[in-house]
Amino acid sequence: MSAPRVLVTGAGRGIGRAIALRFAREGARVVVAARTATEIDKVVAEIERAGGTGMAAQFDVREEQAVAAGMWRAMEFLDDTIDVLVNNAGVFHVAPLEEVDYERWRWMFLANVDGPFFVTKECLPALKASKRGHVININSVAGKRGFAGNVAYCASKYALRGFSDALREELKPSGIRVTSVYPGPTDTTIFEGVKGDWDRSKMNKPEDVAEVVWKAWSSPRDANVDDLDVPAR
Repeated sequence: MSAPRVLVTGAGRGIGRAIALRFAREGARVVVAARTATEIDKVVAEIERAGGTGMAAQFDVREEQAVAAGMWRAMEFLDDTIDVLVNNAGVFHVAPLEEVDYERWRWMFLANVDGPFFVTKECLPALKASKRGHVININSVAGKRGFAGNVAYCASKYALRGFSDALREELKPSGIRVTSVYPGPTDTTIFEGVKGDWDRSKMNKPEDVAEVVWKAWSSPRDANVDDLDVPAR
């Protein structure tokens, strides 16, 4: 099987970076997308050292026109074909409902729900051009159960779960798989500045999530990879 052509959002650091490098070690051609050019440029260099081929695509998943513009160059790099789309970009914030204003609510949904919608819709023709298209949405345990102080975050992740479930049914005739990955707390910079007593030494590492993503992609086409948890350490 030839090395896949991959696009990962939120790939400048953390889970997205780890996923990009996991595919790079298999010789993949990887587009790393994020808002910060310096971060994704560094990841591209790491991809090249790991044995893959990389390209940086700077855009904000929350802005539909920016996604369209960023994808134009990415499609040229990927020969208009995407084997694996990983919607990883997202945001996290802890606050009780009484402290969540509409601006914060929309901020959460723009990144965690609108972003995957914009990116996936833009990528659909390239996914359909692949004989093995696969959409992998990085969700959270908060997409399966509620947590106090996480009303907005949980609501956005439940919405992403619904998006994935419906998209899976819609794309079945095209042979495109759709997987939801549900990490628990993972040691990334997303916890910096977030209120709470977080023991990051006990969290999963980004590489744990990346391995689940790789196994989802590399599993037989008839395997059930609809919903995958990340094993706790």
